[in-house]
Amino acid sequence: MDATSHAVWPDALLDPTGRRSRKPRTSGRTMVIDKGLGLFALRDLLDTAAAYMDMIKFGFGTPSLYTPALLRDKIRLCKERGLIVFPGGTFLEVAVANGLEADYFRTIRKLGFTAVEVSDGTIDLDRRTRTELIERGLNAGLTVYTEYGKKCWGSTIEVDALIETVKEDIRIGAELVTIEGRESGTGVGIFDENGACKDDEIRSVLARIPSPGLLLWEAPQKSQQVHLLNMLGPDLNLGNVAPQEVLALEALRRGLRSDTFHYGVDRRERKPEAEEHKAYIAGMKEPPISL
Repeated sequence: MDATSHAVWPDALLDPTGRRSRKPRTSGRTMVIDKGLGLFALRDLLDTAAAYMDMIKFGFGTPSLYTPALLRDKIRLCKERGLIVFPGGTFLEVAVANGLEADYFRTIRKLGFTAVEVSDGTIDLDRRTRTELIERGLNAGLTVYTEYGKKCWGSTIEVDALIETVKEDIRIGAELVTIEGRESGTGVGIFDENGACKDDEIRSVLARIPSPGLLLWEAPQKSQQVHLLNMLGPDLNLGNVAPQEVLALEALRRGLRSDTFHYGVDRRERKPEAEEHKAYIAGMKEPPISL
């Protein structure tokens, strides 16, 4: 049940932006990374914040480290609260590296996972293999998320390659394309060695993407979440959010924290960097690609 359904607060205090929707959402989605929560901790998280979570990823290869019974219980609890649940993409990369893709997809379906992440953060996937993995997931009845970017320190976004990847992944049937940020949010993708956002790269991507809603930005740090929300608005999709930060992020989205207070005080106002981005997009010379 949506925790907001029994809210005692006036609507204007519950959500000063007037924009947040209930699940299932098509924008402003929050993906949480679970790196090893126990069953009681997961129950507490879901009781507290399930209404504000859309997807939960059991990070890396951690699903293989639980007992089958415990793993099934965790998956069941997440599904009962309306969450899409999937293993981290690195686990699929391990399967690919060992020629065990068929076993991997068969096992995650048997366990009850509802989605799969196709990534090449550690290994290299050619376009044909990436396409085959997306199609395997779809044929297994899973929601497919893909990921762009390498996990190694200092890796950057190659805008042309990203745009082509998004275009093709979505055409095949992927739900979202994730921009790699790791669980640390430093020295990778759109983040520099200090975790600061590389705004020029972000703008370059958005100027050529068909819709910002096709992307999920991994942004584990509060400063990154604030920056991206103020730059791009409360409806962007954010991932690799720590369990203990779900409510804090939701408060940011709703203008219930100082960092995004302006969202609710006057919905017509935007911070200068958001206006700058809006003008940048409006005046771009290169039109977005078509799918």
